[in-house]
Amino acid sequence: MMRGQTLFTRLLTVSLAVIVLCVGVLSALSYIYLRDNAIQSRMRALKTQARDMAYLASRLSSDSVYQSFGKYSTTESYMRWKSRRIYQEYNAYIMVVDRYGKVSLYYNESTLQDESIQAMPDSAAISAYMDLALKGEEVVRQTQSAAGPLFTVLVPWVQENSYTGARTVMGFVLIQTAAQTVHAAYAGLLWQTVLAAVCIALAAAAALFFITRQLTRPLTAMARAAEGMAKGDFTARAPEEGSQEIVSLSRAFNQMADQLANLEQGRREFVANVSHELRSPITSIQGFAQGMLDGTIPQGDHPRYLKVVVDETRRLSKLINNLLNLSRIENEESSLAYSDFDICELARRVLISRVTQIEEKNLDIRADLGEDACFVHADADQIQQVIINLLDNAIKFTPEDGRIYLSLRQEKDTVFLTIQDTGCGILPQDAEHIFDRFYKADKAHTVGKGTGLGLAICKRIMEKHGQSIRLVSGDGGATFEISLAKGKAHAANHANPGAGED
Repeated sequence: MMRGQTLFTRLLTVSLAVIVLCVGVLSALSYIYLRDNAIQSRMRALKTQARDMAYLASRLSSDSVYQSFGKYSTTESYMRWKSRRIYQEYNAYIMVVDRYGKVSLYYNESTLQDESIQAMPDSAAISAYMDLALKGEEVVRQTQSAAGPLFTVLVPWVQENSYTGARTVMGFVLIQTAAQTVHAAYAGLLWQTVLAAVCIALAAAAALFFITRQLTRPLTAMARAAEGMAKGDFTARAPEEGSQEIVSLSRAFNQMADQLANLEQGRREFVANVSHELRSPITSIQGFAQGMLDGTIPQGDHPRYLKVVVDETRRLSKLINNLLNLSRIENEESSLAYSDFDICELARRVLISRVTQIEEKNLDIRADLGEDACFVHADADQIQQVIINLLDNAIKFTPEDGRIYLSLRQEKDTVFLTIQDTGCGILPQDAEHIFDRFYKADKAHTVGKGTGLGLAICKRIMEKHGQSIRLVSGDGGATFEISLAKGKAHAANHANPGAGED
């Protein structure tokens, strides 16, 4: 790859080189073709003129050679006029020769002479061509003379016997012109071809410039947007224009930019939320500890405030544990310890672990889990964490004397576990964000209302299992449903899964 050049420059340079090469080759082939056609056309024209002269010579032999008073016959006068025209048009001299070698007509550049001119070409090649002409053949050849190359045309002229119909070769017509005269007919073709090639190359270069610029403009815009993203600017987008491939690439790039922008926004919100969640307990701990140290808080109140400090440290520890759990779950390299276990037994154990909180709020727990075991194939510890988080949320947001339902249903190879409460429910505008990290319907982040990580952890765990967790719409309260793959009873793991917490 050439350094210091843009894609547009490289593409334009390579394309222009290809165009110039193609135009040059095609121009050379066109010139050769046109030159050969010009030569062939010139020789055909000379041959046609020779045939006309041969016809006139045959007519002349049947007329009286001279009219009275030494004037030429009409045919001979026409022959001389035509010879002059041939010379003027083709710069060729003409000879009409009979079979005995007598020249009856000779026209050159200076004079129009008669049979007194006996000059005949003495070249051996011309002599051979004359023999062929006297045998009735038409000859078109390029010959060599002392003055240079010549084009020679010989056409026999015949006389037909009016009684017998026999045709007899009486002589031939020879037309000869210098090769440069024929070459002059196509000399202008070279410059015309060069001019046409230059015009075509310029037109192609102009078209290529605009086409290349049109093709590379979206790529240039994408490059600039990528440079902006590398510097932290995720607002730039590539124009979706051009060919179908470029449009597809631009759309994919813009989708990537949107995702990066969302990730960056999520990262900023994550940092802000973590800072907020950490600042609150740390501020409380620091304030109460400082108050007890400097005597602002009376000695008798120390136990009460120490309890607050302990609660805040537990809250801080819980937040840190949740962050560590979320980070570990989101680690793509972490693997799941799959086993077949009874989901009903696991749900009952989680309920038992939360008896104290349930009794404190006098909640009515109704578990429709069935009497038979229901085995699922999953990571028992991870699924236990999901159930704990969902049950803790239900307990937290259900008022005293409220009710919580747990139900289980099966469809083909899937088991669905549903946890429903009679709490305040989730507003429609909050429903699509509840699985986001640190998102809370309580915008004030009230102390004691959780960290906003529980549902995010649940969603990530279910995604790693290839299953789903969803908020089920209903009247009052919140209902969450998770799906699990069925397991095999004979491979069940009856070990007691360790309890976790949100």
